[in-house]
Amino acid sequence: MSGNSAESAGRVDVVLVKGGRTKIRYAAELLSDDGTRIAVRAPWAGDAVRDFGFVRFEAGDVFTEYYWRDRWYAVKEVRDATGALKGWYCDVTRPATLSGGELLVEDLDLDLWRSADGTDVRRLDEDEFEESGLAERDPAAAAAAAAALDELEVLATAEGGLESLLE
Repeated sequence: MSGNSAESAGRVDVVLVKGGRTKIRYAAELLSDDGTRIAVRAPWAGDAVRDFGFVRFEAGDVFTEYYWRDRWYAVKEVRDATGALKGWYCDVTRPATLSGGELLVEDLDLDLWRSADGTDVRRLDEDEFEESGLAERDPAAAAAAAAALDELEVLATAEGGLESLLE
């Protein structure tokens, strides 16, 4: 972690980029940075309820987010306003970078959801990934993204798998 005042104050801006443009930017509390894994916590940053059918993200929800500088994904533990675990939302991304108080993450469209009780594990947005053209533009990145989704699915279906990433 650098000596940047925002970082040393325990605050960073998470900047999620998709398709070359900023999709969302939000303030988060920097919990830890061990040089490889970065952990932050932030309230739900959306303007409204986001209902996926299998989970709702809404005001009061708290996301504890884990990013890696050497892995092609991020894992977000989602809790409701009472602290009850909703589940884990995983984004396939390029490895994250933290610089100047900004945590920059490039979303590669693929996602995975695992419910709190582990009975619902689902791969998301594979159609968006195909339509993105990444496989043609950057075949190595597309292969890394596909492998990351496969790895997340294995972890999500193994006893304690996702949780082991967050210890």
